[in-house]
Amino acid sequence: MAVEPESLEWSLPVPSVQELAIQGLQTVPPRYVRDDTDIIITAPSDPSLRIPLIDMTKLVNPESQEQEIQRLHSACKEWGLFQIINHGVSDESLSKMKEQVQGFFDLPLQEKKRWAQKPGSLEGYGQAFVTSEEQKLEWNDMIFLRTRPLQNRNLNFWPENPQEFRKALETYSEDMNRVAVSIVGFIAMGLGLEAQQYSETFREGLYDIRINCYPPCPEPDRVLGFNPHADISGITLLLECGDMAGLQVLKDGHWVVVEPINGALVANLGHVTQIMSNGIYKAPDHRAVANNSKQRLSIVTFCYPNLSADVGPAEKLIKSGSPPLFKTLKCEEYFHRFYNRKLEVSFIDSLKI
Repeated sequence: MAVEPESLEWSLPVPSVQELAIQGLQTVPPRYVRDDTDIIITAPSDPSLRIPLIDMTKLVNPESQEQEIQRLHSACKEWGLFQIINHGVSDESLSKMKEQVQGFFDLPLQEKKRWAQKPGSLEGYGQAFVTSEEQKLEWNDMIFLRTRPLQNRNLNFWPENPQEFRKALETYSEDMNRVAVSIVGFIAMGLGLEAQQYSETFREGLYDIRINCYPPCPEPDRVLGFNPHADISGITLLLECGDMAGLQVLKDGHWVVVEPINGALVANLGHVTQIMSNGIYKAPDHRAVANNSKQRLSIVTFCYPNLSADVGPAEKLIKSGSPPLFKTLKCEEYFHRFYNRKLEVSFIDSLKI
């Protein structure tokens, strides 16, 4: 019997979902079956529930900046999630990263296991936040890698197969850093704050990348690809590797499908930004669902401020008369509290004053 993890910083080993899917199962193994799955899904044709689209070229253009910042402010306030177009990341970088991710998950299981997680670490190929043998499992496989700062990288978990994987990830992580620094500055401006003061904490911040594989499922309505949750990041940037929808965001009691847009990045706010905004913005609950026809791959970058930065309500927002709703912690303490809590405990509630 496996030793149960002492904290959320490591996870119990679980079967490969890809391997289960290859077997041509007609039914889902019991440990993946959800009896509590909320199947309310809102069709994207409802114009009031259309995912906001933010154009980075309009944010940087002085003539259109004010109007686009207002659109960004509305997206952050009403949704906490939006899609970014014209973000400045080259098609070549995106395509190369997608190719390498596809190549990695196409490898035989034993080859992928060369970069498997080890006890005491979330990094590597496997699964996250599995803390007991009885826990319900998600219909996905993943590889989790710390990419920035450079000293956080553990290359023992960075695949050398496909051959170009490391190089593509290096370039892609630099690209995500640039996008995050830029967009969090504009998010701060939407709150009437100094852009540079907030964005600079992300320039030398922490960046983790989780690459997800959601194989076809014989009973997609009985499983979840990823449990409903909100992120603890400042901002999370997601790249879809294909045209198969699977991400959903909770809006006004409805699960809304985030339809993939070729070349766009999906951005969602995390708890760091919710706290910084003193609750004006909210980190939205989101989830991933499975389908029975096609594998879905996604590349998710979690962007955080540096460890010495304060995670707390912005002083200007408190001075304007609103009392602080959240405690102020150093980012390092923020992480410690997250990883050393019970999985069922609401993290954001534990930080409220």
